[in-house]
Amino acid sequence: MLLKPKLLNYLALLAILFGIIIRCVQYLSNRSLWGDEASIALNIVDRSYLELLHPLDYNQAAPPGFLWIEKLAVQLFGNNEYALRLFPLIAGIISLFALYELAKKTVSVIAIPIALILFASLKEPLYYATEVKQYSSDVMVALLICLLLISLQNKILGTSKIILIGGLGIVALWLSHPAIFVLAGIEIANLILTPALRRKEILINRLSLYLIWMIGLIFLYFITLTNIAKNQNLHNAWLPEYPQSIFDFIWLIHSFRRFFEQPLGFQIMDEVAIVVFIIGSIVLLRKKKQIFLILMSQLLVTLVAAYLHKYPFRSRLILFLTPFFILIIAEGTAFLFSHFTNAQKVKRATGLIIAILLIFPPVIQSSIYFFRPETRHEIRPILEYIKTNQKPDDAIFLAGGSPDQFQYYAAKYGYSKSMYYILPYDDFFNPETFSEQTWEEIKRTTPQLQNKQRVWFVVSGLRRARKVLVKPSLDRLGQKLDYFSKPESLTYLYQLK
Repeated sequence: MLLKPKLLNYLALLAILFGIIIRCVQYLSNRSLWGDEASIALNIVDRSYLELLHPLDYNQAAPPGFLWIEKLAVQLFGNNEYALRLFPLIAGIISLFALYELAKKTVSVIAIPIALILFASLKEPLYYATEVKQYSSDVMVALLICLLLISLQNKILGTSKIILIGGLGIVALWLSHPAIFVLAGIEIANLILTPALRRKEILINRLSLYLIWMIGLIFLYFITLTNIAKNQNLHNAWLPEYPQSIFDFIWLIHSFRRFFEQPLGFQIMDEVAIVVFIIGSIVLLRKKKQIFLILMSQLLVTLVAAYLHKYPFRSRLILFLTPFFILIIAEGTAFLFSHFTNAQKVKRATGLIIAILLIFPPVIQSSIYFFRPETRHEIRPILEYIKTNQKPDDAIFLAGGSPDQFQYYAAKYGYSKSMYYILPYDDFFNPETFSEQTWEEIKRTTPQLQNKQRVWFVVSGLRRARKVLVKPSLDRLGQKLDYFSKPESLTYLYQLK
């Protein structure tokens, strides 16, 4: 072996430490909530625990357990970004340790630090560990379920264990929507891997466990999931992510190809990652068929749900599958790194180059976050600037960006709805769709703008191609008095004609 097991273990622990630090750096950067985060935050802040069981506003959907934890964090630590992102951060850190434990049970020794380095540094798992959404906790729940169930294969469970594991399964379902795919996938894999002579005995023993899970799922379905299914806007948004028919293999190939870019986050070397994943799959199929089936079982169940149009197979909604893919990719990388080391020089160089191409880009990209953490739609400093520099009679006009993001921060800075106006689309700056007459009509029909001589025009999340259109369009309305910008957000103050 090229590296000693003790050194490999130190590398794995170092990768965990790196993952924790970079997640904390991203968390402490305290970026503004962007549109989707603000939408879920408005529900969390404005509703009671019981009301969070009702259909959410702003076309949002989240498991009730996640919403309740978020609500508790806001009550304990205040309505701020740190409180709202605390649970996703904790889930992201727990996931690092959970993956470490799962890797020790599933892949070769040399693959363990590789898996942890990738999981610690890949963009999507890293980013969602500090976003006010349930995707980080989805990953945590999937890993913890896998750790729990993978050790139960071939075991007869006593009544106390059935009750305990049944209760934990219900907690998982209420914390994570895709937890059902992990529970079902791993248990199906366990039954398949059980010797035929014991399969009936194991199945009879587990029926009461499955019944507990089913009762919890049915209860959850009628309380919250049925309302999500009735949301037509969500349905329309998810529709393109479903296959057209059971024979739609083009969709399957395209979805598999896209998975390595999002949600895995191999933005540069996704083709290399696909090749290494295939190599890792072959290695596990030859040496550890049982492990490969367990790691891929959740994917198979999720794909069945997608083909039945019950769960969209799209980027962040399937983030929970990423650790299992990473383990297989790490096994493929370990094979290239260790097997070719003892081979001819050309093969040795090839294996080393492929391993470097796979590991180094995400490590370098994530290391940049130490100095420049990722930001999205930085509207908070924009409103802080306006609050400091505005005059009492100034109006605020959101002319592009997320209404929910603006509404969340407007309330935090003491702006009532009578003090601002939202035009939630960026066609305001398109010369083909906007004119002085359009503006006069907006002013005439908008109480917040009537008799106002100074207006702060706020834009957040405007596409870069449209940004150049902002000032020329506003110059037609009056004279520019002030300007302030932050990443993906800006404001202009104009004295109207």
